[in-house]
Amino acid sequence: MPPNENKNIVLAIGTVVGAALGFAAGLVLLKRVEDQDRPALTAGEGVSLGLMLLGVFRQLSRLGEEEKK
Repeated sequence: MPPNENKNIVLAIGTVVGAALGFAAGLVLLKRVEDQDRPALTAGEGVSLGLMLLGVFRQLSRLGEEEKK
């Protein structure tokens, strides 16, 4: 476990990166809505996106773990 000051830096960087990615995703969805006359996401696309994000979070949680043999 990193010292407390390193932990705070990692959390701050993660927060900034997450906010930036969320903002960019929002801009892309707004652009898509402006270009088309349909909802930004269909139900199927929403489910697919949610499952994909769960997979990303699962992979992130496994970073740094040693492989079990």
